[in-house]
Amino acid sequence: MTHVTEPHPLVQGGRSAALATACVRGAVAAGLGLGALAVLVIAAWISSPYPDSGPAGALHVAAGIWLLAHGVDLVRTDTLSGLPAPLGVVPLLLVALPVWLVHRAARDTLDPGDDVVRPRPSPGGAFGAVAGGYLLVAAGVVVYSESGPLPADLVTAGLWLPAVVTGAAGTGVWTALGRPLPGQRQAAAALRAAGLGTLTLLAGGAVAAAVSLAWHAARAQASLEGLAGEWSGRVTVLLLVLALLPNAAVWGAAYGLGPGFTLGTGALATPLGLVGDPAVPPFPLFAALPAEGRGTWVHWATAAVPLVAAAFQGRLVGREARTWAAREAALAAFGAAWGCGAAVAVLAGAAGGPLGTGRLSAFGPVWWQAGAAAVLWGVGVGMPVALGVRAWGRRVPRSERPRPERAPAPAPVPAASAPAPVPAPAPVPAPVTVGVPVAASPGPVDAVVPEAAGGEETRTGPDPDGGDAPRPAPRPAPHPAPRPAPYADPFGDDPGFEPYDYLPAAWEAPPPPPPTD
Repeated sequence: MTHVTEPHPLVQGGRSAALATACVRGAVAAGLGLGALAVLVIAAWISSPYPDSGPAGALHVAAGIWLLAHGVDLVRTDTLSGLPAPLGVVPLLLVALPVWLVHRAARDTLDPGDDVVRPRPSPGGAFGAVAGGYLLVAAGVVVYSESGPLPADLVTAGLWLPAVVTGAAGTGVWTALGRPLPGQRQAAAALRAAGLGTLTLLAGGAVAAAVSLAWHAARAQASLEGLAGEWSGRVTVLLLVLALLPNAAVWGAAYGLGPGFTLGTGALATPLGLVGDPAVPPFPLFAALPAEGRGTWVHWATAAVPLVAAAFQGRLVGREARTWAAREAALAAFGAAWGCGAAVAVLAGAAGGPLGTGRLSAFGPVWWQAGAAAVLWGVGVGMPVALGVRAWGRRVPRSERPRPERAPAPAPVPAASAPAPVPAPAPVPAPVTVGVPVAASPGPVDAVVPEAAGGEETRTGPDPDGGDAPRPAPRPAPHPAPRPAPYADPFGDDPGFEPYDYLPAAWEAPPPPPPTD
């Protein structure tokens, strides 16, 4: 007797192994990011002619920078005043490394690749396992950084670190599933338009920052030479400038949106001008900041960045809403504006932060102001553009409009195909009539002889002039016989007709004759 083995235990064991593998993938991703930053920090420490600490200090700095790349604020303990000062400006280029590593780990966990037999966890299991393995390593790094010169702020470590890791893991799972969008078409169009608007804002902000930095290149070079005299120090400063370039793009986008950004608690830079007393530390990237005073047309031109971004955003919605109602298109444009505003608010909050205490406690764009401005630009410009593009797409071209039908003109007959003229009939000779005298008649009688060809009667008789020439008799006007109506009764004029409701059969005997007397 054959027994069938239940596959449930094997499947459970395979899933458990897949979850463990996903957790290890998350831990390895954290280790790779931490190791890459540690290599850079140790290389800078080795090349520095005046190292302030040993290898342990360099590793603590690497751990602090790795946490800063996840949005965790650090605390500087070695200040001139001896009071700890916060450091919350996150170099956004460093954020790309851990985010990409977590994203790839979650994506590869669900992607079987060539090994289709390998068990895979569910999407939720892969998400939790990868994020959990990464956060376990992150918790150990937070504890390790507490004994170094840049300890982590526990509040931001418990807030931003899990948010960044879970967000990156979620995008990895979403990518492995084929990047599905919401089933509702308005929501999908709004998400695509919000992404396009955000990318356009960042690109425009990067162009504005690059143009301003190139315009003040001499001042940026003087700042670089003042910070570091040796090539190793200058390379380190340039690497930091490179890591802060995405921050400059976000600052430029916030500047073009209108709210601008703060340069300390008492200074604000907007396209209208720079007001207050900025507390800007010497740094090459800060040379791109606008000069004090009222803004000029060059500063006002940065408003073209959100204008173009909102126009692109509305155009994308309008092209997808050609077959929708106007209300649906307006709602999609409104949702795209809010999505772009949310993305700008998150980026603005990550690109700014404190650089110290006192006047440097607020530095960079204010997140809620930048997000609200992006929403206003999207609603004020993107929504009319979306409705206009939709209306333009629904129009019927003039060449495709229905035209009233006209009666076709008679085609001219070519000369070659014209019918030949019909020749006139030859004259028919007059019939020969013979006058026959009748004895019984008192006078001459006209004899009627039918014409052979035309059927026309010819009456003969004595000619008034004394001859016996034929003369035509007048023909009466033809009167066509009346035709019966299609449904007229053919026996209506017969008084003796009696209708009957059946026809006699051939086999029936005829009725007996009436009796005779």
